[in-house]
Amino acid sequence: MHMADALISPTVGGVMWTATAVLIGYSSKKVKQEMDQSKVPLMGVAAAFIFAAQMINFTIPATGSSGHLGGGLIMAILLGPYAAFLAMASVLTVQALFFADGGLLALGCNIFNLGFFPCFIAYPLIFKTIAGLQPSRGKIITGSLIAAIVGLQLGAFAVVLETLFSGISSLPFGTFVLLMQPIHLGIGIVEGLATAAVVLFVWQARPEIIQAAAGSKPYGSFSTRNVLAGLAVATIVIGAIFSWFASGHPDGLEWSMFKTSGHEELETPGAEVYDKLAGLQERTAFLPDYGFKTAEQDEAQHEAEEAWPAVQAGTSVSGLIGSVLTLLLATLIAFVLKRRKTATAQITVRKP
Repeated sequence: MHMADALISPTVGGVMWTATAVLIGYSSKKVKQEMDQSKVPLMGVAAAFIFAAQMINFTIPATGSSGHLGGGLIMAILLGPYAAFLAMASVLTVQALFFADGGLLALGCNIFNLGFFPCFIAYPLIFKTIAGLQPSRGKIITGSLIAAIVGLQLGAFAVVLETLFSGISSLPFGTFVLLMQPIHLGIGIVEGLATAAVVLFVWQARPEIIQAAAGSKPYGSFSTRNVLAGLAVATIVIGAIFSWFASGHPDGLEWSMFKTSGHEELETPGAEVYDKLAGLQERTAFLPDYGFKTAEQDEAQHEAEEAWPAVQAGTSVSGLIGSVLTLLLATLIAFVLKRRKTATAQITVRKP
């Protein structure tokens, strides 16, 4: 559900960038209050895990389409909504800058669509309500499933609205929305089940993590070592190997665009802002489309992608490097916020 710049007008892109920046600022303020030493590494590892997990597109049966995890709900349950939103912004920024996945003008839209709805709507209003303060296996599965579906439906509808308000594509609203919502219902079901699996693993290993996140509290002194190790191993295996097994079908957004217009990708308008952002992304994206950049390797990757599994060194390298970059960015954000919290506390103590 990563939008390209071809769907977004500069006005809509600017508005969504502003909305996202406000949410990042507010989330940073809230995270600074609840950050502690134990949450810093988990924020980084969870973000890296979501980066790797998003590389696996799964086929939606009988549609010719595919989908991948959003991951915002998983991180909201483990980290709390504010830290999860910042981690989600880290994932999508790394994807856009270094892998050309989603446009730079549309990055504000993508962070909002994949971060705001699962973190600030689906998690607090649905998952927490169903799971409660004493979650059980059944409550976690039910809450994850319903929250993931609702969060993804809202995100998909936001994509349609942002495209409609931009008014630069020929995608008719009625047809587009009637394709986007059902296909993301199927994706949402898979996301809900995957979310439940991850949350159940953490709940069995360290239920205190989920309880602390639900109360927007620091983790405290309990060890998160087992959870960190489990997510780190999963990140490496998924990024390096399981990414070969990604479906070759277009994702839900591309599939809906193709069914509506006959094209999975649209041409960007011939305006200066699009050209400049495309040029910037071409320079920063050293592993475009999660593969090596040279023409020969692009051709080899294309041939491999037609086979399944698509065994490609470029895919594995992208999975590992992208996970590391995401880990570093999310950890840096968490570390800086923790330092600021410590500095604020020291200033408060010194005051008479």
